[in-house]
Amino acid sequence: VVAMARKVTAEASELAPPIWGLRLFVGAVVIAGAAIFLWVGSIIPLNQVGRDAIGSVEGVEAAINTLLLAVLGLITLGRLEARVKGRRVALGLHELRAVIHVIDMHQLTKDPVTLSPDFQPTETSPDRSLTATEMSRYLDYCSELLAITGKLAALYAQAVPDEGVARAVNDIELLGSSLARKIWQKITLIDLAPHRRKGRMPE
Repeated sequence: VVAMARKVTAEASELAPPIWGLRLFVGAVVIAGAAIFLWVGSIIPLNQVGRDAIGSVEGVEAAINTLLLAVLGLITLGRLEARVKGRRVALGLHELRAVIHVIDMHQLTKDPVTLSPDFQPTETSPDRSLTATEMSRYLDYCSELLAITGKLAALYAQAVPDEGVARAVNDIELLGSSLARKIWQKITLIDLAPHRRKGRMPE
């Protein structure tokens, strides 16, 4: 988590400012497209427009279609930077989501039921040597790790103010909060159980 915190902080710092190279490229494409339109318009014999009604209608229709395609192209180019940043954010959020599931996976053997004096492990049961205090502290650390992971995801939303990024970050925070509630249910069971005053559970 510490390593990922450093990585996410660095990526968020890189994603926050504009990608000037990409913006210059988009600007050059827009200028080139406008120049082509002006050049094509300059060679069209405008004095012939209106003499043929059918030809004039077809020309107007073609001009409208071309204008619509140009507008759609401008919108696509305008969102190109957001898509590039969104792709990098998606990869980072995928890693954070994987870390959350790893944290949850390591709690499978941290069950308060195993602290009961009546618990009988089987031959294939894993080693459960934590006392009630140690297990409670372990679970508390896990809840803190989940909270930190959710805050790391929020750094992406702060660096890239995009609606799609905000939804993805919100999903990760909801996942972490849901797992944290499960952890605190376990901690509550440990606190309420009488075996908390005892030491390690009997071998």
